[in-house]
Amino acid sequence: QLRLVESGGGSVESGGSLRLSCRAIGNTYGTFCMAWFRQVPGKARAGVASIERDGTTTYADSVKDRFTISRDSDEATLYLQMNSLEPEDTAMYYCAASVHSFRLAVLGSASSDFGYWGRGTQVTVSS
Repeated sequence: QLRLVESGGGSVESGGSLRLSCRAIGNTYGTFCMAWFRQVPGKARAGVASIERDGTTTYADSVKDRFTISRDSDEATLYLQMNSLEPEDTAMYYCAASVHSFRLAVLGSASSDFGYWGRGTQVTVSS
């Protein structure tokens, strides 16, 4: 069993930066693939970035070169560094974990309806 708790969301102006954190509570964190997703009310959940157990990363085209996903195994924490934020990045951001890769889900080629999920942290970017 794994519990995920996100933090770090907030309100920033366009061009600003935020770093999201996701604390994993459970004794098998290192065995999980991790990812960030986001959702706007009335729209489907969308992949942002994923990271495999070996550190391989995948990004959605909309955030490539602006966002960086990373994980700290010692602290059992997943991060998302978000730079050059745009109003279109406004959403609830969710952390996810699974023994299966989220890579295809982040690319929009597969469902993301599996694994463990946090409750989300809100990011609002004003123009």
